[in-house]
Amino acid sequence: MTPTITAFERSPDRGRGQARDMRVRWALEEVGQPYDVRLVSFEEMKQPAHLALQPFGQIPTYEEGGLVLFETGAIVLHIAEHHAGLLPDDANARGRAISWMFCALNTVEPPILDLQIAKFAERNESWHERRLPMVHDRIRDRLGELSVCLGDADWLDGDFSAGDILMVTVLRRLNMSGLLGEFPNLAAYVARGEARPAFKRAFDAQLAVAMAASAGGGTGRSAPASCLRG
Repeated sequence: MTPTITAFERSPDRGRGQARDMRVRWALEEVGQPYDVRLVSFEEMKQPAHLALQPFGQIPTYEEGGLVLFETGAIVLHIAEHHAGLLPDDANARGRAISWMFCALNTVEPPILDLQIAKFAERNESWHERRLPMVHDRIRDRLGELSVCLGDADWLDGDFSAGDILMVTVLRRLNMSGLLGEFPNLAAYVARGEARPAFKRAFDAQLAVAMAASAGGGTGRSAPASCLRG
């Protein structure tokens, strides 16, 4: 059965690949699983029909038969567990890959999201300029630790895995900040992820939605991902 995911009808990032459906799209592209996309407006995200799928009114969601999932970590893990290629066969290596998935979302992403909050939600506060350097330093601390863990390896633990999908997409949130460039091995790591054909297909699919929305399209109706790629 072809799964259906939800995505922004009009993404706030205007096609930069930052919306969280990017993570799910990338995982599905890596394993070669066709999928459909149902675009939802901000108004629809807060309506009962969508809240029944995602109780916090966010995207993405994942529907496959009678299964409904929300939270990108859970969705990517489900995909990885049911398709070969995103988790190692060895039990210990598999456990480490899953640990990196949790690390990306629970350890690395929070201070990065704090920077986005500081830049956009708090920029008019009187204490904004004093707080921003502290946020930057917390991110640098975390990136420094991650840089040591990665070293000169291509991926976090052996072969590319679902852990790398989540970590790369988290680190990409720093692309416009200049902070990632302070850690050359992490910048190169992100570039390797972005160079993967599956990433490019997922990015192009998300970008196509943004371009259609900017041109006055975006109906909110379900469309195959292949159609979104053009």
